Amino acid sequence: MMLRIALPKGRLGDKVMGLLAASGYDCRTLAEDDRRLVLESPADDTVYYLVKPSDVAVYVEHGAADAGIVGRDILLEQRPEVYELLDLGMGYCRMVVAGPEGFIAPEGRPLKVATKFPRIAQEFFDKQEREITLIQLNGSIELAPITRLSDVIVDITESGATLRENHLTELETICAISARLIVNPASARFEEEGIGRLVNALRKQTERKVSSL
Repeated sequence: MMLRIALPKGRLGDKVMGLLAASGYDCRTLAEDDRRLVLESPADDTVYYLVKPSDVAVYVEHGAADAGIVGRDILLEQRPEVYELLDLGMGYCRMVVAGPEGFIAPEGRPLKVATKFPRIAQEFFDKQEREITLIQLNGSIELAPITRLSDVIVDITESGATLRENHLTELETICAISARLIVNPASARFEEEGIGRLVNALRKQTERKVSSL
């Protein structure tokens, strides 16, 4: 049976393809410019599913894929029942609280927080014993403080450039984010050989990258 791997589309997916190729996997089909979502690599006994980044863990948790590569932000927000096996050392960014330049927290009312990550935001402010009103958005998070929809945002940032371009500044860092290899618990037992090969290949390549820094 072919090992089924869910990969994220987009910028992280491009980096993942490079890592897989460097780890000895034939990724030529992934580099082809077409609209296929299921790509087989018979030489590696592997099939890849190309999915939206936020859906990778869903496919793995429910057993539609044996393994997947996903950002830690998705794991913290969704809390899927999967095994997290490796930090792949790529896709580095930070989960932050950001607000307008010169921001002063309001008194006498809950802090209005706009985010795509309501669970992460709620848990962070709960630890601070800060009362908040969550406003869940799916895009253009930086617009929320500009239009006074919210006081602050909770979002991921890599360089902070987008925040600065919108006159926002990082107020607090919640946690570091990077890409992780996850596997389905049942697949870890029944596809042990294929998953073991994948883990060993990615671990060697990841350690090689770290040692070269």
